[in-house]
Amino acid sequence: MSERPVHEHIKELSGVLVQLSEKVLENFFLSLSAVKHQDVESARQIRMVDNEIDSAEVDLEERCLAFLALQQPVARDLRTIVTIMKINDDLERIGDLAVHIIDRMPEITPQMLALFEFETMGQHAGEMVKRSIEAFVSKDRNLADEVIALDEEIDIMHRLAFKKVTAMMRGQEAHADELIAALSISRYIERMADHATRIAREVVYLVTGEIARHKEDFYENLIKSLKESS
Repeated sequence: MSERPVHEHIKELSGVLVQLSEKVLENFFLSLSAVKHQDVESARQIRMVDNEIDSAEVDLEERCLAFLALQQPVARDLRTIVTIMKINDDLERIGDLAVHIIDRMPEITPQMLALFEFETMGQHAGEMVKRSIEAFVSKDRNLADEVIALDEEIDIMHRLAFKKVTAMMRGQEAHADELIAALSISRYIERMADHATRIAREVVYLVTGEIARHKEDFYENLIKSLKESS
């Protein structure tokens, strides 16, 4: 590693992280489009890009570890590198979610997908990821808090999808495999929002040094909502 100032190394690593986030988001949105249009060629492209994302994630982690070993940063610089590594891991997991979505393509029809609001849900979750990265770049605690607050909206959408699937399962002509696939896609989008929230919490840690507590478990909230509606 060169003898450049520490802040230049950190700026470079941050830039690599932002580029990775852009590739991850593009692949995620393509996965939703591919399932909607049953686009097999796009599905192949998504898998190829995911392999690139995996390689980029490993490369960035190795560069961060080398930085830690050679530069031995302290205080804010140390927190920044730790934050980059954690966000890097979250982005790689979001990348995996795109592949999980296209894995459900053979199990669900466009007609079934049209009964759910996955595009809207995906746009909201994608915006959360984008804004959480913006919060990291600008070290904006308030923007990070806004992202964390948005997670409940995605949880509500997922609960509605769960309830719709449950109701449709009771029908005489229920298509169980398709409904399970639909619920899985909803869950993947909800997981994306969870990762965005994790990234936002890492930004809070970066700015304040405080480790944010995780929210109440989603499934506990789901059980509560189901009891309230019964």
